[in-house]
Amino acid sequence: MKTLSTAALSLTLAFAALFTAGCPERVSIADIEANPSRYQNKEIVIAGTVKDSYGVSIPGTPIQGGAYKIDDGTGTIWVISETTVPTRGTQIGVKGLIGNGVNWKGRNYGLGMYEKDRRLRKR
Repeated sequence: MKTLSTAALSLTLAFAALFTAGCPERVSIADIEANPSRYQNKEIVIAGTVKDSYGVSIPGTPIQGGAYKIDDGTGTIWVISETTVPTRGTQIGVKGLIGNGVNWKGRNYGLGMYEKDRRLRKR
């Protein structure tokens, strides 16, 4: 019985270690701004409030996307999205790649993030 319990505990710990190793790192925007080369082309997670957003979505066409600015209390960063953009005031968590000098459709947004996935806070 003790061997079975030990094996189950070992298996659970191994699964937890593999699961956490695959998750991207959550960082503050201040950390990104202080050392952008550390996060360049790395997948990370940030969370905060949408302060500004600009987007285009034309129904019936594949044209959509835009940019929005997130504030996490330590700073702000522009996020480039190929899907719809959230509205101002939305609580959001975003996973994506950090890019220095993000350009989108001819406009330069400086230090920014390319969105891969997002989660909205449920009210």
